[in-house]
Amino acid sequence: MVFKINILGCGSATPTLRRNPTAQVINVLECHFLIDCAEGTQLQMRKYGIKFQKINHIFISHLHGDHYLGLIGFISTLHLLGRTRELNIYAPKDLEEIIFSQLRASQSFLSFHINFHPLVSKESELIYEDDLVTIHTIPLKHRIYCNGFLIKEKKHPYRIDINAVTANKIPIAWYHKLKKGENYNENEQFIPVEELTLAPYPSRSYAYCSDTAYFESIIPIIENVDLLYHEATFLNDQKKRAKQTFHSTIEDACNIAKKANVKKLIVGHFSARYKTTEQFLEEAYPIFINTETVKDGDEFNIPF
Repeated sequence: MVFKINILGCGSATPTLRRNPTAQVINVLECHFLIDCAEGTQLQMRKYGIKFQKINHIFISHLHGDHYLGLIGFISTLHLLGRTRELNIYAPKDLEEIIFSQLRASQSFLSFHINFHPLVSKESELIYEDDLVTIHTIPLKHRIYCNGFLIKEKKHPYRIDINAVTANKIPIAWYHKLKKGENYNENEQFIPVEELTLAPYPSRSYAYCSDTAYFESIIPIIENVDLLYHEATFLNDQKKRAKQTFHSTIEDACNIAKKANVKKLIVGHFSARYKTTEQFLEEAYPIFINTETVKDGDEFNIPF
């Protein structure tokens, strides 16, 4: 029942020897999503053991280079590896022309089909859904059109209480109905589902917010999430610079986490001016104690 976030890059703007720019792989119940794809992403995937062919859905937050310039290389590598399964890309609408113009210029003919899902709405919208997971956009406040992404599990099924169903001689054919929350009602015997099952596991959630200025409009969307990734490009002495560039300080990120009542905050997208991140935590703890700075290669598991 895995829900894991792999941090492939946590720097901003330009790659450094300490940090790659932004990319993350999210594994929810063995469905793998790539969020942002900066320069060097496929090398980071190899370094940290992420299998390329497991990625079927890619989400790009916005069209600044440190969030998508690795995409054409990743697509080309998938082709060279013989991929035939279709690939879904969810991104601002202009990316479609960027990608396909690159393919045309190189006379590249892919071995697989790309389904491009253009993002244009300035309101939160459902952009992905399967039997287990939903993904909504989180409209952000940046210099250009930008979205974060909210990944949530759907409600889990009730869990069969083997002792209870055995004691009550419940037929196996009824188990799938009990898992859906139906009361047992057969052969003049009625038993509430709560007496035959254990409570469902709680649904878990992850919110990804990068890049953005301080923006309280996202609070209702991300409220009560288990894990929030929020950019914190600057320390608090750079508030003016943050405002000019439509980025956040560590104080901004912590205030959003506190007001949204999230369980845990992780921060990244650090400016290259910062060699270490200890001071980010010093400024974070008085506002939101359950804060952690990320580094390339980190894994975060969301438990039940």
